[in-house]
Amino acid sequence: MEIIYRPYVDPDIVSLIERMHPPRVSIDNDTCPDCTLVKVDSANKHGILLEMVQVLTDLDLVISKSYICSDGGWLMDVFHVTDQLGNKITDESLIHYIQQAISTSRESSREVQPSISKNVRPAYISAEHTALEMTGTDRPGLMSEMSAVLAEMGCHVSAAVAWTHNARAACIICVADECNGGPITDPCRLARVQAQLENVVEAHHCNGEKRSVRLACPVGGKTHTERRLHQLMAADRDYEACCSCSVQDDDGKDEEMNSSGKFDWQRRKEREATTRVKIENCTEKGYSIVTVRSEDRPKLLFDTVCALTDMQYVVFHAAISSKGSKAVQEYYIRHKDGCTLDLEVERRRVTRCLIAATERRVSHGIRVDVTTENRIGLLSDVTRVFRENGLSIARAEIGTNGDRAVGTFYVKDASGDNISRETLEMVQREIGGGTVLVVDKPLGLRSRATSSSSTSGRNSAGTEDRPKLSLGSLFWSHLERLSSNFRPIKS
Repeated sequence: MEIIYRPYVDPDIVSLIERMHPPRVSIDNDTCPDCTLVKVDSANKHGILLEMVQVLTDLDLVISKSYICSDGGWLMDVFHVTDQLGNKITDESLIHYIQQAISTSRESSREVQPSISKNVRPAYISAEHTALEMTGTDRPGLMSEMSAVLAEMGCHVSAAVAWTHNARAACIICVADECNGGPITDPCRLARVQAQLENVVEAHHCNGEKRSVRLACPVGGKTHTERRLHQLMAADRDYEACCSCSVQDDDGKDEEMNSSGKFDWQRRKEREATTRVKIENCTEKGYSIVTVRSEDRPKLLFDTVCALTDMQYVVFHAAISSKGSKAVQEYYIRHKDGCTLDLEVERRRVTRCLIAATERRVSHGIRVDVTTENRIGLLSDVTRVFRENGLSIARAEIGTNGDRAVGTFYVKDASGDNISRETLEMVQREIGGGTVLVVDKPLGLRSRATSSSSTSGRNSAGTEDRPKLSLGSLFWSHLERLSSNFRPIKS
């Protein structure tokens, strides 16, 4: 057996270096005419790139380009960012928050966040609630049945996020005890609620199928909701159904010729719409070069870096750019133990995981935005309306703002057919409140909208079809009119 000796570094020394050399953050609005440059110099450590990207994406900022260099013990990163409308970041309070959030610890940065805006869907799971984590087979009515059980057992849903991908589903639901408004502290009651939820999840599972239901009180501010969802779906191995073929040629001309030897434009269109991963080794420098080509969309950089970080890969250099609706990400990486991607089985796994990470957040179906008075059982009522009208939830984000509940659901017909206009109108009438139905293109681009409130016509008119609009940002303006206590971050 070969024994490898590695130098020991005292963790206190690492912490001391970080305190002596905290990240220096510079906000540059002069260099580029159409975007703000966020420049960061810092001592390097594993996961710091994800932390920086996380700060920017949690603010719904658009990262159009990025250059990462972190060879050695120091990093120098540059991010080209704009707000959701394509404007520079000029708001002084927002600039100060970005600098403080990246430069200081997580605890300190979150303390200043309320002065920036009221966050409807919290980025971190609160310690004031019990967190329900579920993974299993996706099926119509699953969220409706789970929320009905929670309402029946006196559990109030304060926030929830759910994703579906490759016939698998994962969700994180924050619940509060109806009796005390806080987390469920009674172990017996916690066990009863978990047992009832397990019955719901297991009801339609076949023998041997993976599923998981977990109720716990998380450590406050330590669990990032979207990163945790990535981890849940990866642990559920949703990536196994992804195509594992790496790209060996950049042009792919041979793949775009039909049987008669002529250029096939339909095949080119389908090829460009899929995520393609190319992996090769740079033996001179000891890196593996991973190139990801995909449709551009909000938080794409976060999702990719999250996947690499959770697979224990270190990004030493990277160049990320987007042009039109396409995005190209190139990473120079090594595993945390210093190894490159030499084995084909490891390359196949990384390829599948990156494809899954880019696909999980892609929205399919019709977006339904709901804002109404918050109450116990509201999520159960809304999801019941979807189920009774034959609609399946593909993705959901639910949160609260004071006494208001705000939610975004992506729904599709459970049978695979197109959703009729009559069904949409029925859903609007039954849900009521401020309900906006947005008929989306595949990547969340708005084509037309109808609303049950008088303000929706003004909200949808003149909306620009931009692939970089995030899930929540498309209805910020609508929510602003409905709730005077909530406003979006604008430059």
